Order: sequence, then C-alpha cells, then structure tokens
Amino acid sequence: MVQHNIDFRIYYEDTDAGGVVYHARYLAFGERARTEAIRAQGHSAADLLGDFGLAFVVRHAAMDYRAPLRLDDIVCVTTRLTELGAASCRLLQTFHRAGTAEKLDCGTLDVRLACVRAADGRAARFPPLWRDLLRGLVG
Repeated sequence: MVQHNIDFRIYYEDTDAGGVVYHARYLAFGERARTEAIRAQGHSAADLLGDFGLAFVVRHAAMDYRAPLRLDDIVCVTTRLTELGAASCRLLQTFHRAGTAEKLDCGTLDVRLACVRAADGRAARFPPLWRDLLRGLVG
C-alpha cells in the first residue's frame, strides 16, 4: 500500500453558519483518517497501547487551506507517510472533494507524530512491527 484514502460526508455539525467547514474540523478528519490508515495496515492504535504500552501523540500539525469544503460534500482524505524516524513519523494528508470530475485540492495537513510511553509520556522507539506497519504508508 502506498497511501490510504477514506471518504467522509460533511455534516451540519462540521460547518460554520455559512455552510463552510470550520477550520478545526480538518484536524478531526485528519485524525480519523490516520486512525483508519493504521487500521488498514492490520493493527489499531489500541494495539500499540495494549501490546507495548505506547501511544501516538501529535508533536506538530500545520494546515494549508486552499478551497472550502461545504455542507453535504464528500471529502476524500489521502494519508501517506513521508518520514519515519526511530520514535516519530511525519504524515502528509490531502483533502479533496470526492465525486467531482476534477480533483480539487482543498487543503493539506502536515502532521508529525511522536511515539511515547503511556506511563510517563517519554519518547520511545517504535517496535519493529510498527515500523514495518508504518512503512506500508510510504508515498
């Protein structure tokens, strides 16, 4: 797998009074898409916690908005891994309106995740299984 794609419908709760997706909702869509991208590789974030006592935390997130998503649109979020370190990774997520002839890029989310021990929040290396899992998202 080179990347992961998932669609979400834009509901009223995702928008401002003008029917445009509220900026913070992109972070929520990105989080859901990352969760499902990992799950599509055969494990869940709960497995990382349960099996190894480790968790992902967002270390940095930068959003670039290009075109608005609106009420009732279908947004496709594409997730791909761009960097993999010993205890961190960087993912690029693109948001585009699905179901249209032209693939309009509505925005990108550049997110860095750190792997930490749940018990004390200190950085920890990814277990080999998880390094291999994340490599499945290399773009």
